[in-house]
Amino acid sequence: MTTTETTPATMTAMTQSGYGGVEVLRTERRARPAPDRDEVLVRVMAMSPDSGTVHLMKGDPYAVRLALGLRRPRQQVIGLAFAGVIEQVGSEVRDLAVGDRVAGTAWAACAEFVVASPAKLARIPDGVTMIDASTLPVSAGTALQAVRDSAHVRPGQSVLVIGAGGGVGAYLVQLAVDAGARVTGLASAAKAEFVRSLGAERVIDYRAVTEPQQWGRFDVVVDTADGRPLHVLRRALSERGTLVIVGADKAGGPLLRGADRQARAMLVNPWVRHRLVAVMQRENGDDIAALLAMLADGRLRAPVDEVVPVERTAEVMQRLADQQIRGKAVIEVARESAPSR
Repeated sequence: MTTTETTPATMTAMTQSGYGGVEVLRTERRARPAPDRDEVLVRVMAMSPDSGTVHLMKGDPYAVRLALGLRRPRQQVIGLAFAGVIEQVGSEVRDLAVGDRVAGTAWAACAEFVVASPAKLARIPDGVTMIDASTLPVSAGTALQAVRDSAHVRPGQSVLVIGAGGGVGAYLVQLAVDAGARVTGLASAAKAEFVRSLGAERVIDYRAVTEPQQWGRFDVVVDTADGRPLHVLRRALSERGTLVIVGADKAGGPLLRGADRQARAMLVNPWVRHRLVAVMQRENGDDIAALLAMLADGRLRAPVDEVVPVERTAEVMQRLADQQIRGKAVIEVARESAPSR
């Protein structure tokens, strides 16, 4: 085991005592986790929550409780997407070293330390901050797989992003533009200028223009937020268009929520003229590395709305639940001593 000499035995972590609203969140002292031979220990600098973090806090949909714990989560430390500095390296880890700046995913990331698999990490290039890097692994990773792998967006195509002002949506807009598409964003009026700043040619106020047939016809529609039935959203597709279902908090019942509609998309797809695809993110270091390179090259920008200390995590989680965040929020767990800008 390769390690530094100053790793403390305990740490501060943001935990949830059960399922519910932000009232279940607590800041606690916990024993520092120890990495296995094929893992690394990372000193977390920044963690970026997303709608999935909110769902896990609430235990909603109920199906997640079957995997995580019926009455309370077995893993009580929250968080998934993070950036930090490697503190310890397991004996079987070859490609990473103590002191490496990395971004990635790991359960229990909203803490001073987290244990992570090297396969879900990527080194952060010089010039990219921990704050910006922490926003990529889940939100941008999902967007990349939607644009590249599910929609197969090509130059000249018309793309509609539903929920363009959210965390995944903000990256969807940028990645579709980078792929050469003409992008329209569906968002609230309050987020319209923000969505335009990401590269969208047009922004539709979803409260003012409510029916999909009024939005226009698109080669690709990516839904992160609407939640309406598939046959309704298909009205916004061109003759052989593609509908990509990423998620939607308002979709489905309490058992499955958006997963219900994703399953329906896969079942219906063989029987309709349109192409219906569901996105289930596959967390991997290669995608994170590609996104970090785009961030370093200026092809992508981190749409950070606000940065807050750990003590204000509950406030950010509430704003996420209320869909008040433009793009991404970041929890600054520790201040980077020598930021690379």
